[in-house]
Amino acid sequence: MKIMVTGAAGFIGNQLALALLKRGDEVIGIDNLNDYYDVNLKLARLARLKDYSDFTDIRADIADRDAMEKLFKQHQPQRVVNLAAQAGVRYSLENPHAYIESNIVGYLNILEGCRHHNVEHLVYASSSSVYGANESMPFSVTDNVDHPLSLYAASKKSNELMAHTYSHLYNLPTTGLRFFTVYGPWGRPDMSPILFADAITKGETLKVFNYGKHRRDFTYIDDIVKGIMCTLDKVAQGNNAWSGEKPDASTSKAPWRIYNIGNQNPVELLDYIETLEKYLGKTAEKELLPLQPGDVPDTYADVEALIQDVGYKPTTSLDDGIEKFVRWYKDYYKV
Repeated sequence: MKIMVTGAAGFIGNQLALALLKRGDEVIGIDNLNDYYDVNLKLARLARLKDYSDFTDIRADIADRDAMEKLFKQHQPQRVVNLAAQAGVRYSLENPHAYIESNIVGYLNILEGCRHHNVEHLVYASSSSVYGANESMPFSVTDNVDHPLSLYAASKKSNELMAHTYSHLYNLPTTGLRFFTVYGPWGRPDMSPILFADAITKGETLKVFNYGKHRRDFTYIDDIVKGIMCTLDKVAQGNNAWSGEKPDASTSKAPWRIYNIGNQNPVELLDYIETLEKYLGKTAEKELLPLQPGDVPDTYADVEALIQDVGYKPTTSLDDGIEKFVRWYKDYYKV
């Protein structure tokens, strides 16, 4: 298949592009290489794809309407995975406009490209952040998610709503994946594994928010990529049993689906740090701090729908995943 992957230099997008190329797909990779974090890491990720003749590396911003119209017209992808987005809960407090440009305007350009060029299936990144003020665990795709706690979360909820509109009006099959705390080799430097590993190896004080009582459904990157690919291969269908009197929040009469994609096994932050300490061979100096604005105390995914519909099954334990991450971290950063 010919598959367009946006955010191809990003953490998840790059791993996905590599997996698709290895199985024989043609990949049109789009990234604007912005400086939200170290561009050299993004370039190093892209270097892993350069030897594949079926990979086309395109420098473009999904928020650039003219550029996206030209790319869809030129390449005519059969399916699209939209992973390009302004990420990060805390950064949305500092630079909210970046989230509207990329996550709303850019996402609209993707929807329009899919609509006008007969794309068979759009799979896009949502986030566990959409659960916001919800406290019932585990988080289920049938839950109400109308109380976001950050603009990032609100933008991802907006993506789901926009997708439904296009699925309903234009019969465009769309599937949204709510990612739960993805980690592993080649991860973003603003995410906890690298932030914590840096502090531990340099002997710096590690700021641990919510006094380390956060629980996160840490999900290893390889498990996430397998789940995306299984979902991409199963084109979203309408739910004929859907009722407007008792609406199911995760399906529709339109070809629109929402899934959680996580490990279904939440881990307390202090246990996570202890695992990092074990493989780094150093103990962290910790500063325990209160919960930060915009953060949610716990995430815990109910992934039964994804298991039943596409056979998703995470297999990487936290111990194995952290060991693999630390091995990469030491090699890449020459620790």
